[in-house]
Amino acid sequence: MTEPIESPQNAKPAELFSFGARNEQKEPRNWTPLIVGFVLVLVVVGATVFFGRGKKEVVKSADPYAPNLMVEQAKLSQADNFVGATVTYIDLTVKNNGPRTVIGGTVQAVFRDTLGQSVQTETLPLRALIPHGLGGEDEAGDLSLAPLSPGQERTLRLTVEHISSEWNQAQPDLEFRGLRFK
Repeated sequence: MTEPIESPQNAKPAELFSFGARNEQKEPRNWTPLIVGFVLVLVVVGATVFFGRGKKEVVKSADPYAPNLMVEQAKLSQADNFVGATVTYIDLTVKNNGPRTVIGGTVQAVFRDTLGQSVQTETLPLRALIPHGLGGEDEAGDLSLAPLSPGQERTLRLTVEHISSEWNQAQPDLEFRGLRFK
């Protein structure tokens, strides 16, 4: 003999959900891990902001020693980097006519348009062209690795990632700033 099949209208509510019973009682939510995580994120962001705003000294005028550094030759070249953007290199042959050894600093480069107006200003670190240890082309490295001594001539490389399309392709105006000495 077969049992009669119950229709959904006659079924009890608990029988409708035979694949999983509903828990009608709500358990209290544990907020502690969420609060601890939120506080940790705030601490990390706060520390990053606090320690990240280091005192970057922006020198607003030419270095007093700058007249002793004579740019004897400037050579501009461009190359495409691995993402297809054009990088501009400015190789400066600089002679130190002063009494101190230069081990670092920056150069402010002002790029102008055909009317002589400034279209872009970049402050770039002084990097010396240093012979590669395994041979091949020289590489730009920190000037402290190859200091510019009194009476010495050295090629320095400035690297500019992007220059305005309005640039007139002439040598930019260069000003030495924030020089560091040995």
